[in-house]
This record gives sequence, C-alpha cells and structure tokens, in this order.
Amino acid sequence: MSEATPGRYRIDIDQIRNYLPHRAPFLLVDRVLEIYPHGDLADLSPANMVGIRVVALKNITYNEPFFQGHFPTFSIFPGVLMIEAMAQSASFALYPYIEKELDLKTRPADLECILLGVDSVRFRKPVIPGDSLVIESTVTKCRGSIWAFHCVATVDGQKVAEADIMANMGRKAK
Repeated sequence: MSEATPGRYRIDIDQIRNYLPHRAPFLLVDRVLEIYPHGDLADLSPANMVGIRVVALKNITYNEPFFQGHFPTFSIFPGVLMIEAMAQSASFALYPYIEKELDLKTRPADLECILLGVDSVRFRKPVIPGDSLVIESTVTKCRGSIWAFHCVATVDGQKVAEADIMANMGRKAK
C-alpha cells in the first residue's frame, strides 16, 4: 500500500509535457505547485478520488500570440483559455495515481482527458500580461471515468475566475 503524501508533488514543465498531450500555444500549465491526494495511491476507486486538490500556475506573458488581437489596446487573457487552463490543471488530480507509469518519459498512449462540460463560470477581474494565475482545482464527484471539479483562479490572492468543470478522465476504452 502506497499512502499519499499531501502536497509533495511539484511538477515542472518537462514533466507537464510528458503528462499532457498539449503543445504551444495551447499548453496552458507552466507548473504544478502541489497535489493533495488522499488514501491509497493504488486505489483508483471513485470514492478515493473525491477531495483531491491540485494547485497549478500559469504565467501570463505579452509574448503569447492571442494578445495581438485580444485586445490590441487592452490585453486581456481570454476567458475561454482560462477555462482550458483550469481543465488542464484539474487533470493532474490523476497524476499521483499513475506517476510510476510516467517514469518512462513517454505518455501512456491510453490515457485521455476530454472536457465534457463547464458550468457556473464567473469572471471577476481581467487577467493581464505580467499576472501569475494560480489555479486551484478540487475533485467534487467521480463516477467511473466521469470526473467533476470546482476550479478557482486567483491573481495575487484575489479571485479572478471560477468554474465547475466535468471531464472524461482515465484509460481509453479498448
């Protein structure tokens, strides 16, 4: 039995690229700061997944291509990309449970995470170049491969956005 160690996960960009299939300009997680799993890491039962918390970071820079048109006189990080960053961050809830498989430096071919729905979205303050967006995702439900998350994004400790996200996560059906 391998017990979870809360907060011990700190994942850099190379490990993120190994886990997520996204690439620039659509890779929207720069670092995973912490993951708070619980229970037995060998237990992938839905009951063991609820309550997992992930804290991730997205640094917003003016060099990103969407700022040329969003908006030329007032650069704002697009809300749809903030939701995508939340979804990418939330997917790391599964990371502690499959971490050993990632040691091979290749992403497991049968691992998938597909966004199914987004509800209760609120944008509270614009996110602009120079901001560090901290995204906290908590697993609220898990039924088989269907996972639900509550995500909150902050800049300098102030809430800038929140959303409830649903995704199909886990192994592809064979």
